[in-house]
Amino acid sequence: MAQKEKQANAFALSVHQLSVNYDKTPVLWDLSFEVPKGKLVGIIGPNGAGKSTLMKAILGLISPLSGKVEFIGEPIAKVRQKIAYVPQKESVDWQFPITVQELVIMGCYGRLGIGRRPSLLDWQAALNYLDLLGMAAYAKRQINELSGGQQQRIFIARSLMQEADVYLMDEPFAGIDKASETVIIQLLKKMRDQGKTIFVVHHDLNSVKNYFDWALILNMRLIGCGPVEHVFQNENLAKAYGKNYALFDEAFKKSEQKNAGIVC
Repeated sequence: MAQKEKQANAFALSVHQLSVNYDKTPVLWDLSFEVPKGKLVGIIGPNGAGKSTLMKAILGLISPLSGKVEFIGEPIAKVRQKIAYVPQKESVDWQFPITVQELVIMGCYGRLGIGRRPSLLDWQAALNYLDLLGMAAYAKRQINELSGGQQQRIFIARSLMQEADVYLMDEPFAGIDKASETVIIQLLKKMRDQGKTIFVVHHDLNSVKNYFDWALILNMRLIGCGPVEHVFQNENLAKAYGKNYALFDEAFKKSEQKNAGIVC
């Protein structure tokens, strides 16, 4: 029994026979996979493949049709404080009259519990996390004054306030500038190197090999899950994207040629 518990705890996430329906329409079907701790994981697949649904289902935000999910060897109800979720930034009302630092400090409310106010150390931690993301100078600004990339940076700073072990991020690079994307991926790699496990819904196939060390490829069913060098292969991508993959493959080859200095 002790050996089984030790093996289970080696995985940041274990999913067994997970299926999800919306009304009577299947969205995810019979997914089973395991991801070790300390990985930076790209969740990849075409639009409508169920990537965001997977995040919501494993977090218990929607009820699956069937299946079992464990984080760090436990159901999420027992380890919820160790899990941080960064939904798509459109889920926030950016017109709400609140400062950048006030939004970030909200990330520690779940850890503090009902009725407890953030301490001076918590406020300083919020400022420190903003500094990590190059946003400390914006701490007193209203959130509606920020660009899309700046909004995403403070959204991630808020998740860091949870001091979690596992982070799930739904399209953190969508609609942001290249500078913000570079800042964010560098931070995520540092977090991975510190033993955190980060799951990222991602669309840009060109950057997968540079950004992630683990890939989870979906299209309703699980196409592949494992180290990027083993899973991120043409055969799996063709299964996930179907006929559309020919376009991605052509664009990917041109991108690689451009990066290598080959003029087409």
